[in-house]
Formats: sequence, C-alpha cells, structure tokens
Amino acid sequence: MDDLGFQIQSGVVARLVIDRVEKRNALTRAMWEALPGLLAELAASDEVKVLVVTGAGPSFSAGADISELISGTDPADPMAELRASNLRAQTALREFPKPTIAMVRGHCIGGGLEIAVNCDFRFAAHGSTYGVTPARIGVVYPPASVQVLLDLVGPATTKYLLFSGELLTAERAELKGLVDRVVGELDLESEVDEFAATLVSRSQLTIRSAKETVNALLTKASPDTAALSRYQETIASGELAEGIAAFRERRSPHFPWC
Repeated sequence: MDDLGFQIQSGVVARLVIDRVEKRNALTRAMWEALPGLLAELAASDEVKVLVVTGAGPSFSAGADISELISGTDPADPMAELRASNLRAQTALREFPKPTIAMVRGHCIGGGLEIAVNCDFRFAAHGSTYGVTPARIGVVYPPASVQVLLDLVGPATTKYLLFSGELLTAERAELKGLVDRVVGELDLESEVDEFAATLVSRSQLTIRSAKETVNALLTKASPDTAALSRYQETIASGELAEGIAAFRERRSPHFPWC
C-alpha cells in the first residue's frame, strides 16, 4: 500500500517504509499528518506483532522537507501547522503498543532522527549518519522532542547534538546510546529480521506490559494500576501457565495471548 510517501508491508513483522527517494525521504507536512492514521491501522491488526520502520533507497530520512518549514497560513507563526503535525506523529509512534525497530541506512537527520528515536530500537548500518540540525537554520526545537533525546542519551549528548548540529557516525552514535546495534550494510536486514523473530517468539503480553510501564515511568505517570491489570491478565489468560509448562517440558511456548 502506498500512502502519501509511505509504503506499508503487512505481516507478523510489518514494515513502514518512508518512500520519497528523490528527496532522500524528506518528510512533508502531509506525511507527518498521515503517519498517526497509518500507525493506528497497524496497531489494530491482530496479525502484526512487530513493526520495522525504514527508508526506501540509500537513506532512512534526511529530515523534514525544508521547503515547507515556514509555509503555514499564520504569518506570526508559519511553522504552527507543521509543528503540530510533527509532534502528533512522534507521539503516535512513541505510543505504538507493539515493539518498533528503526532500520537505518544512510542519512538519519532532523525529522528522520525524530522518527528513529521514537522507535523502541535502532539498528544501524555502517556508514549511516545521525544529527539534529535546528541550530543550523535557527529553529527552536520543541521541548517534547528534546525530552525524547534527553531520556535516550542524557543531557550532555542532547546538548551536543542540539548546540552543534554536527553529525555522528553510526559508531559514535552507538557509543552515545543513540543506536543499539551497528552492523554491516549487507547484514542489516538479517540482523533486524532475527531480532524481530525473537520478539515474535516471546510473550506478547509481557512485552505489551513492559512497554506500557516504561512509557509511563518516562512521563512520570504511575504504572501500577495498568501493570496489576496485566499481571492478573497473564494468569487468567493462561499466558503464565503456558510459559512455565514450556520451560519444564523444554519446548517452545505457544502463548495464547495476542
């Protein structure tokens, strides 16, 4: 399916492909606006267990389409509509209930990095580059976007990225905690597929609860009520009983919850 610069490849491990190769997958306002709806459809699918987000061609995404940055209707705030669409898209990706993996080649800059850091994991190819470049053009970065970086890499690296606008190699990004794994270009697909298969094999109830808890703790919300409900659910659904039985019988589990 092709929708305003995205391709969706459905399956147990689904793919959301940023597909605007002629612009190094720069994201338009229409693409930001479309993203929450596409993610909602994938989240509602019982088939989908893991979502891989990647870019078509040699780049993940070079960022927001700069030609649209100040094209809004309000002369006092020409970025208002774009900023609102961008933040809604980031929130939708961050709150996607199933595991998300950014598979990154080439440029992962600005809005592209915003997409990557709002995924649960980032797998990177050697030669990929990472950066946040508002200081190069005078954009004030939204606090919500700063917070995501801060939670991921801490204050020193967040300041380094935002103050300098410099790009990090994949290897430096891994050292800073910005990416989780760096592999050769030819191995990237297989590494992501292998890790996604591992996630599919695990208890989806455990994963869902863990993601809910982490997200709640990051936003300073209490996770206790939701976690207790999930705990009761793992017993009532037979999820825990199947996991224990499989361990004792030395076989792969067939978890009933999905």
